[in-house]
Amino acid sequence: MRNVAYLFPESVRKGAYTYSEYMHLMETVVLENRTTGPKQSEALAHYTKLNLARMQRLNKTASIHESLREVVDQIDIPQTWYILTEAWCGDAAQNIPTIVAASLSNPLITVRFLLRDENPELMDAYLTNGGRSIPKLIAVDEDFNEIFTWGPRPAGAQELLREYKANPVKSYSEFSEDIQRWYIADKTQSLQNELQELLEAVAVDK
Repeated sequence: MRNVAYLFPESVRKGAYTYSEYMHLMETVVLENRTTGPKQSEALAHYTKLNLARMQRLNKTASIHESLREVVDQIDIPQTWYILTEAWCGDAAQNIPTIVAASLSNPLITVRFLLRDENPELMDAYLTNGGRSIPKLIAVDEDFNEIFTWGPRPAGAQELLREYKANPVKSYSEFSEDIQRWYIADKTQSLQNELQELLEAVAVDK
């Protein structure tokens, strides 16, 4: 495991939100008709409002596979799952509630949230194909040894994006609806399977 403590100075750690704090931030920016980050627009404010509704729904309905729960429960060292995100990000809204729900059965796991655009050095250490794609989950132990990473989206959704970028025959807003339909049909199954595979691989590598 590589040590990434240099990416998490005290200023970064102090700036991390709990999940309840992050949800409160989402609610606040929606009430103010804005979003997080330096870029503001009516479209991003609209996406943020949709994302809040999605997260509130998923917070109530997320159901974790028994097989994933068993792997999570076997974690025996304290660790923090840092998630880089922004309120306007649709993929974050679709995946964060399930990641949080998966963590809840094991008190050794702490989940914290960092805004991408407030933490460029950390984000740039975890680029996806050269881009600052979010959400990005970075799991570290108490000494900030990297345990695993995940993100920005399940493989199936990532493949849809790759195909769209290779042949953008529709608008991005239309593509966003395609991604939304993919998430609805998938019902968090892909994310849960990928998390389980990552945690099982970590356990084997011990």
